[in-house]
Amino acid sequence: MYVDIQSLGTFSRLARDGADRAADSLSQLTGANVYVDVTDVTLMAAGDLREAFTGQEFVGVEVGLMGGIAGQTVMAFEREAATELVSRLMPGGSDDPEFVRSGVTEAGNIMTSGFIDGWADHLGVAIDMTPPSYVRESGIDVLPDGAFDDERAGVFLFESQVSSMDADLDLTIFMLPEYSGFTDMLGHEDGGSAAAGDAVPVDKLPTFNRMTKRGAASAAEKVTMMTGTETDVDVSRLRFVPVGDVPSEVGDETVAGTVFELHGEPSGYLAILFDEESAEEVAGSMIPTETDPGIGEMERGALRELGNIMTSGFIDGWANVLGTSIEHTPPEFVHDMGSAVMSPLVSKLGRTQEHAFIIDSTVRTPDGGVRCDIYALPNQRELAAALDRIDAAVADGGRDVPEFDGAR
Repeated sequence: MYVDIQSLGTFSRLARDGADRAADSLSQLTGANVYVDVTDVTLMAAGDLREAFTGQEFVGVEVGLMGGIAGQTVMAFEREAATELVSRLMPGGSDDPEFVRSGVTEAGNIMTSGFIDGWADHLGVAIDMTPPSYVRESGIDVLPDGAFDDERAGVFLFESQVSSMDADLDLTIFMLPEYSGFTDMLGHEDGGSAAAGDAVPVDKLPTFNRMTKRGAASAAEKVTMMTGTETDVDVSRLRFVPVGDVPSEVGDETVAGTVFELHGEPSGYLAILFDEESAEEVAGSMIPTETDPGIGEMERGALRELGNIMTSGFIDGWANVLGTSIEHTPPEFVHDMGSAVMSPLVSKLGRTQEHAFIIDSTVRTPDGGVRCDIYALPNQRELAAALDRIDAAVADGGRDVPEFDGAR
């Protein structure tokens, strides 16, 4: 099954519009200045989404969808945000569990209706909603039953982050349309347009995610080898986002690391970014002599060296599975807000495409003391064409993703 990139982009915009409507509803309910940070679409095997929800606590509502789109939508608040919401809707009621339940259910229902109405208007179909069910869960339990069933063919997860400038009302909207019905709307069976890179073979996306995980694991091994600090891959996923939203995905935390331009199939960009504290710790472990606090010239050199080796390990897996040759430029050291680091990259990418596949992997130490985020931004048409060439035996699980030795 192939999914048309332009159609996927249309639904990405619909999700953003729906999130904007939901944010407007929340603003009217609470009097707070609420806005949408970013909306993205995650595409991968159902089981691979578990990692993204680990350790989070949610309160919200779940609504079933029937008709033009079948599936489930969850409007989820962080627990603290739910308390703030109820205190605004029902002053003095945030300490009463029943007030919290009714307040969150009412707000969630109004916001979900606004979110779904935009989809129905665009598709010209009726989308019926079940009565909202209150949920209070941790991690993946906030999502509907069966969302992480490994027997499902795959998952399209629409995720919108909604924030407030003057109140702690952050929330996330998760929409999981029924996979088969959604791909019927988006795609087609033959790959006629995939040769030009206009469609993505969704059955091969789990394969691509597996090889990305291996690349991230190889990068983690390089960190361990060069610093003596044990690290592992915390999360790795593939998302489809408007190009202009990529800097918001990365955020405004100050980071230090390296940026590379990739040449080959697919071309694109790769950024390896440590938070400042992690960058100092990792660089310091590579420098044999004691240096002044901060990130000086010796630390920058160490991070360039580490980034160079991590990048080679990360992209070699792509090249082996895709049957292509991918090279990268020398490392460019960066030390700035994450969004500022990504802005020039997406500016270049935006000359040729409106949306981007962003592959993000997080490498951490077991205690969380060191964190490194790896962001890959491949050219979407070249990626789609390369995915179409993946060996069918690899894609359907009959043969494993080829191993690679990191030497290229």
